[in-house]
Amino acid sequence: MSASRIIPASSRTLLLTFDAFGTLFHPRLPVPEQYAATAHQFGLSRTTITPDKLETAFRDTFREQMHRYPNYGRADVLRGQYGGPRQWWEEVIRGSFGRVLSTKNESTHPGQPKEQIPDRMVEVLLDRFAGSEGYALYDDVLPFFHRLRKLKSAHKWSFDRIIVGVVSNSDDRVPAVLKSLGLTVGDMRADQDRSSMDLPGFERRNSEEDVAEEYDEDRKNINYNLDIDMVITSYEAGQEKPHRLIFDVTRRQALKVARPWLTSRTKFKSVHVGDDFEKDYTAARDAGWESYLLIRNSIDLNPPEAKEFEDLHQLADKLECFP
Repeated sequence: MSASRIIPASSRTLLLTFDAFGTLFHPRLPVPEQYAATAHQFGLSRTTITPDKLETAFRDTFREQMHRYPNYGRADVLRGQYGGPRQWWEEVIRGSFGRVLSTKNESTHPGQPKEQIPDRMVEVLLDRFAGSEGYALYDDVLPFFHRLRKLKSAHKWSFDRIIVGVVSNSDDRVPAVLKSLGLTVGDMRADQDRSSMDLPGFERRNSEEDVAEEYDEDRKNINYNLDIDMVITSYEAGQEKPHRLIFDVTRRQALKVARPWLTSRTKFKSVHVGDDFEKDYTAARDAGWESYLLIRNSIDLNPPEAKEFEDLHQLADKLECFP
């Protein structure tokens, strides 16, 4: 990639967003391995419950669940007919184990009662994948945010302000995961159709009044103290990437964050970084943003026209070279 600027120096407020899963963090171990290890702790058979069997069962169950309840069942949640992400993932967990146990019972013990899926095991898995027990940051993430904090406080630079966000096709566990991994995260979320405070999910946080007060006070100090100002998930925004709506909602929420210093003369530039060519790079570009592809998997074949970074260190270098 050339050393030329990725963002014009005339832009004074930068909205810099990142994808979450596969860009900032990844499973600490493959998901089927974590599922199997947890099942063994609850006494399920090691010969029956294996990572290989769970990999196929999870893939098929997840695909069916996405088809039956798109975007974690949000449309049904709004109609009062579904419980949201926690119910969604509980059904995925039970469905994945149910497939494996059903195959075992049918092949070795036809007509016998099926082995039960422990309720407590389901709860443990839900909690595991809401934090650092299930996920880990990529090695370049914390160093990048440390450099970004210094850049935010620099006086000789192209941008007066940086708003940092996460835009993720996920449910509302993303903020908890990021916090558990050592990042500081603000309370700004999406509010499309219905306030994220009213949508059933995993997150328990401040009231809307507290959030409004946080972003009406001295934004300068808050901006320095937060790694991530806002998290916009598809569940709360109403559409998944590559739909343009999630990027439009993100920009709208960023304007709320910027309200204390925003004027008619403020120039605003939006940039998104992610690991998926279609859902991150192309989608953000089509929404009118600058977009950059982060190459996390060396075997991925990406179109040659994509603007790429091999890691976040390269992104930090580009940002720091601005006058």
